[in-house]
Amino acid sequence: MALQGAFREHQIMLAGLGVSSAQVRKPADLHNIDALIIPGGESTTISILLADYELFDRIGLLVEKGLPVLGTCAGTILLAKEIEDSTLPSLGLMDLKVRRNAFGRQVDSFEEDLPIPVLGEEPFRAVFIRAPQITGAGQDVEVLARYNSKIVMVRQNKMLAATFHPELTADQRLHKYFLELLKAS
Repeated sequence: MALQGAFREHQIMLAGLGVSSAQVRKPADLHNIDALIIPGGESTTISILLADYELFDRIGLLVEKGLPVLGTCAGTILLAKEIEDSTLPSLGLMDLKVRRNAFGRQVDSFEEDLPIPVLGEEPFRAVFIRAPQITGAGQDVEVLARYNSKIVMVRQNKMLAATFHPELTADQRLHKYFLELLKAS
Protein backbone atom coordinates (compact mmCIF):
# COMPACT_ATOMS: atom_id res chain seq x y z
CA MET A 1 0.00 0.00 0.00
CA ALA A 2 1.75 3.14 -1.22
CA LEU A 3 -0.67 5.85 -0.13
CA GLN A 4 1.63 7.30 2.53
CA GLY A 5 4.26 6.12 4.99
CA ALA A 6 7.22 3.76 4.88
CA PHE A 7 6.18 1.76 1.81
CA ARG A 8 9.53 2.25 0.01
CA GLU A 9 11.39 0.73 2.95
CA HIS A 10 9.18 -2.36 2.75
CA GLN A 11 9.88 -2.58 -1.00
CA ILE A 12 13.63 -2.37 -0.33
CA MET A 13 13.32 -5.15 2.27
CA LEU A 14 11.38 -7.35 -0.17
CA ALA A 15 13.87 -6.67 -2.96
CA GLY A 16 16.65 -7.77 -0.62
CA LEU A 17 14.79 -11.06 -0.25
CA GLY A 18 14.51 -11.44 -4.03
CA VAL A 19 10.79 -10.58 -4.12
CA SER A 20 9.34 -8.09 -6.57
CA SER A 21 6.62 -5.72 -5.40
CA ALA A 22 4.24 -3.17 -6.82
CA GLN A 23 2.89 0.04 -5.32
CA VAL A 24 -0.84 -0.06 -4.62
CA ARG A 25 -2.59 3.30 -4.70
CA LYS A 26 -5.85 2.75 -6.60
CA PRO A 27 -8.32 -0.13 -7.01
CA ALA A 28 -6.81 -1.25 -10.33
CA ASP A 29 -3.47 -1.75 -8.54
CA LEU A 30 -5.04 -4.53 -6.46
CA HIS A 31 -5.38 -6.81 -9.48
CA ASN A 32 -2.93 -9.70 -9.55
CA ILE A 33 -1.30 -9.09 -6.16
CA ASP A 34 -0.35 -12.04 -3.98
CA ALA A 35 -0.22 -10.15 -0.66
CA LEU A 36 -0.49 -6.65 0.76
CA ILE A 37 1.67 -4.70 3.20
CA ILE A 38 0.07 -1.72 4.92
CA PRO A 39 3.02 0.32 6.17
CA GLY A 40 3.58 2.57 9.12
CA GLY A 41 2.90 6.23 8.58
CA GLU A 42 0.06 8.55 9.53
CA SER A 43 -3.03 6.41 10.11
CA THR A 44 -5.45 9.31 9.65
CA THR A 45 -3.97 10.23 6.27
CA ILE A 46 -3.91 6.62 5.09
CA SER A 47 -7.52 6.11 6.21
CA ILE A 48 -8.69 9.23 4.35
CA LEU A 49 -6.91 8.08 1.19
CA LEU A 50 -8.32 4.55 1.50
CA ALA A 51 -11.78 6.13 1.52
CA ASP A 52 -11.02 8.62 -1.27
CA TYR A 53 -9.77 5.84 -3.55
CA GLU A 54 -12.59 3.46 -2.53
CA LEU A 55 -10.16 0.83 -1.29
CA PHE A 56 -11.78 -0.17 2.02
CA ASP A 57 -14.32 -2.66 0.62
CA ARG A 58 -12.04 -3.94 -2.13
CA ILE A 59 -9.26 -4.81 0.30
CA GLY A 60 -11.80 -6.40 2.64
CA LEU A 61 -13.10 -8.64 -0.14
CA LEU A 62 -9.59 -9.73 -1.09
CA VAL A 63 -8.74 -10.60 2.52
CA GLU A 64 -11.99 -12.59 2.82
CA LYS A 65 -10.79 -14.56 -0.22
CA GLY A 66 -7.49 -15.30 1.54
CA LEU A 67 -5.13 -12.44 0.65
CA PRO A 68 -2.26 -12.36 3.19
CA VAL A 69 -1.73 -8.94 4.80
CA LEU A 70 1.05 -7.46 6.91
CA GLY A 71 0.34 -4.27 8.84
CA THR A 72 3.10 -2.36 10.61
CA CYS A 73 2.49 0.48 13.07
CA ALA A 74 -0.25 2.54 11.34
CA GLY A 75 -1.04 -0.57 9.30
CA THR A 76 -1.91 -2.36 12.53
CA ILE A 77 -4.28 0.47 13.48
CA LEU A 78 -5.98 0.24 10.10
CA LEU A 79 -6.38 -3.55 10.34
CA ALA A 80 -7.98 -3.43 13.80
CA LYS A 81 -11.72 -3.81 14.38
CA GLU A 82 -11.64 -1.25 17.18
CA ILE A 83 -9.55 1.87 17.75
CA GLU A 84 -9.80 3.26 21.27
CA ASP A 85 -10.97 6.87 21.66
CA SER A 86 -11.15 7.39 17.91
CA THR A 87 -13.67 7.66 15.12
CA LEU A 88 -11.00 6.86 12.52
CA PRO A 89 -12.43 4.45 9.91
CA SER A 90 -10.43 1.24 9.71
CA LEU A 91 -10.48 -1.88 7.56
CA GLY A 92 -11.69 -3.84 10.60
CA LEU A 93 -10.13 -7.08 9.39
CA MET A 94 -8.36 -8.28 12.55
CA ASP A 95 -10.07 -8.98 15.85
CA LEU A 96 -7.97 -6.38 17.64
CA LYS A 97 -8.49 -3.36 19.82
CA VAL A 98 -5.70 -0.78 19.53
CA ARG A 99 -4.69 2.49 21.13
CA ARG A 100 -2.95 5.02 18.90
CA ASN A 101 0.32 6.61 20.07
CA ALA A 102 0.25 4.41 23.17
CA PHE A 103 4.01 4.61 23.70
CA GLY A 104 4.09 8.40 23.45
CA ARG A 105 4.76 11.14 20.96
CA GLN A 106 7.49 11.34 18.30
CA VAL A 107 10.10 12.39 20.89
CA ASP A 108 9.32 9.22 22.87
CA SER A 109 10.31 6.92 19.98
CA PHE A 110 12.69 4.10 20.91
CA GLU A 111 14.25 0.81 19.84
CA GLU A 112 14.10 -2.42 21.78
CA ASP A 113 15.42 -5.97 21.34
CA LEU A 114 12.31 -8.16 21.47
CA PRO A 115 12.10 -11.90 21.86
CA ILE A 116 9.84 -13.12 19.05
CA PRO A 117 10.00 -16.94 19.15
CA VAL A 118 8.47 -17.43 15.66
CA LEU A 119 11.44 -15.50 14.25
CA GLY A 120 14.09 -17.56 16.04
CA GLU A 121 16.15 -17.36 19.21
CA GLU A 122 17.92 -14.07 18.47
CA PRO A 123 15.96 -11.01 19.65
CA PHE A 124 14.48 -8.77 16.96
CA ARG A 125 15.42 -5.07 17.05
CA ALA A 126 12.04 -3.32 17.04
CA VAL A 127 11.74 0.38 16.14
CA PHE A 128 8.78 2.06 17.89
CA ILE A 129 7.79 5.45 16.42
CA ARG A 130 4.56 6.94 17.84
CA ALA A 131 3.61 3.29 18.12
CA PRO A 132 0.16 1.93 18.85
CA GLN A 133 -0.48 -0.74 21.43
CA ILE A 134 -2.73 -3.73 20.94
CA THR A 135 -4.96 -3.54 24.02
CA GLY A 136 -7.22 -6.45 23.15
CA ALA A 137 -7.01 -9.52 20.96
CA GLY A 138 -9.80 -11.90 20.04
CA GLN A 139 -9.80 -15.64 20.61
CA ASP A 140 -8.53 -16.38 17.08
CA VAL A 141 -5.58 -14.01 17.42
CA GLU A 142 -2.18 -15.47 18.28
CA VAL A 143 0.04 -13.14 20.31
CA LEU A 144 3.58 -13.39 18.90
CA ALA A 145 5.41 -10.69 20.90
CA ARG A 146 5.06 -8.42 23.90
CA TYR A 147 7.01 -5.46 25.20
CA ASN A 148 6.68 -4.82 28.96
CA SER A 149 3.63 -7.13 28.94
CA LYS A 150 2.00 -5.05 26.17
CA ILE A 151 1.01 -6.87 22.96
CA VAL A 152 3.09 -5.63 20.02
CA MET A 153 2.85 -8.40 17.39
CA VAL A 154 0.02 -10.76 16.46
CA ARG A 155 -1.19 -13.15 13.82
CA GLN A 156 -4.74 -13.98 12.78
CA ASN A 157 -5.05 -16.48 9.95
CA LYS A 158 -3.03 -14.99 7.07
CA MET A 159 -2.83 -11.54 8.64
CA LEU A 160 0.19 -10.35 10.58
CA ALA A 161 0.38 -7.10 12.55
CA ALA A 162 3.27 -5.42 14.37
CA THR A 163 3.08 -2.13 16.24
CA PHE A 164 6.72 -1.41 15.38
CA HIS A 165 8.64 -0.81 12.12
CA PRO A 166 10.52 -3.94 10.98
CA GLU A 167 11.26 -2.26 7.64
CA LEU A 168 13.54 0.27 9.37
CA THR A 169 16.10 -2.38 10.34
CA ALA A 170 18.38 -4.65 8.36
CA ASP A 171 16.78 -7.73 9.94
CA GLN A 172 14.76 -9.57 7.28
CA ARG A 173 13.25 -12.23 9.55
CA LEU A 174 9.80 -10.67 10.00
CA HIS A 175 9.38 -10.18 6.26
CA LYS A 176 10.61 -13.75 5.68
CA TYR A 177 7.98 -14.97 8.15
CA PHE A 178 5.31 -13.04 6.26
CA LEU A 179 6.51 -14.55 2.97
CA GLU A 180 6.18 -18.01 4.55
CA LEU A 181 2.52 -17.21 5.29
CA LEU A 182 2.14 -16.23 1.64
CA LYS A 183 3.73 -19.46 0.40
CA ALA A 184 1.50 -21.49 2.72
CA SER A 185 -1.57 -19.92 1.14
